[in-house]
Amino acid sequence: MSIYVDYAATTPIDEEILKSMLNSADKFGNPSSIHRIGKEAKAFYEASRKNIAKRLNAHPDEIVFTGSATEANNMVIRGTADYYERPHIITTAVEHASVKETYQDLEDTCDVTYLSVDKDGLIDIDELKDALTEETKLVSIIMVNNETGTVQPMADIAEALKDSRALLHIDAVQAFKQLPVDVETLNCDFLTLSGHKLHAPKGIGVLYVRRNTHLKRLITGGSQERERRAGTENTLYAYAMMKAVEKADENREGNTKVLCSLKETLLKELQQQEVPFEVNGDVTTQTNHIVNLYFPWTTSEYLLTALDMAGIYASGGSACNAGTVQPSHVIEAMYDEDRARSSIRFSFGGELTEEDMKYIAEKLKTIYTKLGKNGFI
Repeated sequence: MSIYVDYAATTPIDEEILKSMLNSADKFGNPSSIHRIGKEAKAFYEASRKNIAKRLNAHPDEIVFTGSATEANNMVIRGTADYYERPHIITTAVEHASVKETYQDLEDTCDVTYLSVDKDGLIDIDELKDALTEETKLVSIIMVNNETGTVQPMADIAEALKDSRALLHIDAVQAFKQLPVDVETLNCDFLTLSGHKLHAPKGIGVLYVRRNTHLKRLITGGSQERERRAGTENTLYAYAMMKAVEKADENREGNTKVLCSLKETLLKELQQQEVPFEVNGDVTTQTNHIVNLYFPWTTSEYLLTALDMAGIYASGGSACNAGTVQPSHVIEAMYDEDRARSSIRFSFGGELTEEDMKYIAEKLKTIYTKLGKNGFI
């Protein structure tokens, strides 16, 4: 038996999207070419941009295609930091590595503030307000945490920035499939998405840049993407991204119900199996596709190995930690390092069943029983 519960790391490619993309392979021309083949490719590419913009309530010229959400996050942070002379920038202690490590890399040239979180993984709006200064140019917030599913209070965050000149950058990679994402409602200046978290291929991302917002570009060598990102356009992957965004948007309500049932079933079965565990954070402030659990009787490294041998594929946190079992910096920020070393993330997709959840709980019971009451240390 094989059960994949690591959808927050990546999702399987949707067969319909893949077939649709391959059926469009005749749009192979370079969109920068002025001949008919190039113009056809250009029109095909711009149609993808237009449709994604519509789903985000944005203008097409505010949509930039990138190679990944990691690149998009770097474009925002480095592009803003380079545009100003030693700006003050704000983020949180629980961001994805593509944001967290980029900010850390800029500490010599920027003044960076890292907002703390409580045990539910939520920032304090008053702390954000207190951190703002006249020199604050950018605030980066992850909308839905990739390790816990915690949803930040985006409306309160936008309100806190209302009278500030700071730009708001939202990492919405884990949010789009679960929550409505409207750039006007969110009142953000930048927003990032990833294709492979939405059943599109790896290698495509989207960056929303509000009109009249300045960014110093990182990649030069061409005028593509309205001179924001040089490089020949990836027309087929942009199309796949568009199809993935459309499907996620249209199926959000039904998908949410399925994921809610899966999450509830796993937690209920673990309780019935009398496996000691605690949920990291508060399920009432989390999305349904992620649950991060603390198992005080073992370590995440041991448990992930045992689950892998049972055909269950989960993770200890972000997949961006070079394939190693590192203590989650998110759980450390919420609790402490010891708890982080005994916590694992389960993340779900619509292909899973309640029977899969029961099987996972049974295997965890078997592992717990094998280790005995004292557990593995």
